[in-house]
Amino acid sequence: MSPTIFSVSVTERGRQAAASLPYEHHHGSLGETVRARWQDADALVLFCAVGIAVRVVGPLLSDKNTDPAVVAVDDSGRYVVVVSGGHAPGAVSANDLAREIAALIGAEPVITTATDATGTAALDTLPGFTARGDIAAVSRALLDATPVTIVNPFGWPLPPSLPEPAPSLAAPAPSLAKSPPETDGGDSARIVVTHCTVPVEPGTVALHPPSLVVGVGASSDAPATAASELLDRVLADHGLARESIAVIATIDRRANDPVVSSLGLPIRSFAAEELAEVEVPNPSDVVRAEVGTGSVAEAAALLAAGSGGELLVDKQKAATATVAIARRTVPEGRVSVVGLGPGHPRHRTSQAITEIRHADVVIGYSLYVDQCQDLLSPGQEVIHSPIGAEIDRCTEAVHRAAAGQRVALVCSGDPGVFAMATLTLEVAGAHGHPPVLIVPGVTAGLAAGAILGAPLAHDHALISLSDLLTPWPLIERRLEALAGADMAVALYNPRSRRRTHQLERAREIFADHRPASTPVGIVVNATRPDEQVILTTLDQLDPATVDMFSIVIIGSSTSRTANGRMVTPRGYEAKGLR
Repeated sequence: MSPTIFSVSVTERGRQAAASLPYEHHHGSLGETVRARWQDADALVLFCAVGIAVRVVGPLLSDKNTDPAVVAVDDSGRYVVVVSGGHAPGAVSANDLAREIAALIGAEPVITTATDATGTAALDTLPGFTARGDIAAVSRALLDATPVTIVNPFGWPLPPSLPEPAPSLAAPAPSLAKSPPETDGGDSARIVVTHCTVPVEPGTVALHPPSLVVGVGASSDAPATAASELLDRVLADHGLARESIAVIATIDRRANDPVVSSLGLPIRSFAAEELAEVEVPNPSDVVRAEVGTGSVAEAAALLAAGSGGELLVDKQKAATATVAIARRTVPEGRVSVVGLGPGHPRHRTSQAITEIRHADVVIGYSLYVDQCQDLLSPGQEVIHSPIGAEIDRCTEAVHRAAAGQRVALVCSGDPGVFAMATLTLEVAGAHGHPPVLIVPGVTAGLAAGAILGAPLAHDHALISLSDLLTPWPLIERRLEALAGADMAVALYNPRSRRRTHQLERAREIFADHRPASTPVGIVVNATRPDEQVILTTLDQLDPATVDMFSIVIIGSSTSRTANGRMVTPRGYEAKGLR
């Protein structure tokens, strides 16, 4: 569910600035609106002086775990200042929100959180972990470079931003396999990395990794709360932290059952045939006769835990549900191939933002990594890759995912349109098939089309003029076919300093099939600050105005210009619709 974010303005300039943001906007009484919305907002964006914001929200602040994040934006839109909730554990971090707003309106984020200001990893926003305990004291020790003891008895991989664990406390300890770790009781700050519940003492932070998998089975008449009530009891009885649950695993016929979905966690389901292949300690002939496998909860938990996973809690029964818990010994890695859109942050999807912020490693061509700089944090490893190193880039991403890291491989536009999706899937298939998620983005042709008007509103095609990977004779044959098919065409990679003849040849091919007056639109640096738009015709198209950052859209025989915009009608007028 998307977070609830409200913006509030009191002046006309503030109203205009707020109107450019994708949040529900209220104009008028600041104090009245903030008080009315305080309980149902995840974040508030106040267009006013910081002093005013402090006076309004100060009396309302009670608990950083539940208070909404608050940022203040000056009326001129120059600064976005974090007021409260910089690292709030709720749906929105004020620091992230300030960066997002700054990117959208071209402002400067003002963030005074010590970890962000010094480039130190923040424990409460460390990708892949949930932090509980004396976060302030331990963070202070990290900032002051005073000794911090890392207790990591199960050997969970740690990010390089944390200090090295003490050798005697870093290796997995068989005696602690199913028990909460003991701390040394000393005075130094401690970070305990564990899936167990631990006493939170002064100077101690528990870092819970996503290492637990809960297997769930249920009868057809189970009420929606059956599994959640049983899980609460099992976690308490075995001293396991809910924060470490990574996924719920079950049989495919229960994947959408309220008994499972009501747990509010990611779900992974398996066919009965897959579950039947797993050796479990407590198989059931009754279950086998009913669903085709002797185990659901235990088998699903072990399958989802992956290679090396172990069963921590055998099947536990209630009247209509069963629960079992397994532990992953290594993280489950994944490559997310993320499309950043054409350039401006407002065209990034919320899924793209989430995948980048939650990644352990962000890798991409340097230009594209810079494009999402506002989403990166000190706790992440960032790898800049040179142009032309696409195979190396994908291989690095896949190898890291196979080793248990969550990798965001970023590219511009949409990753499936002349970008990195295909290559990543091919490389992943050759290296053990780590999971690959394709996160779509707004491709450059659509962005350019929207800027020009609606030139791609009817049948259209996208084609790249780059012959670096495709022989030019083949590209020419495709251009001939498209020109003869009479549809609008968006030309990607139309011209570079070394490739100067391709666009002129494409123009000649289309000129043989379409009137000289056919409209042509050129958009350079679509959605970016130096965007340029040229509306011309096929016979007047000047290749010298085009470069590698351009999209050229050649209209069909029905395309036309209207009020300075390029359109390709869909034929509504012919059907009498106006």
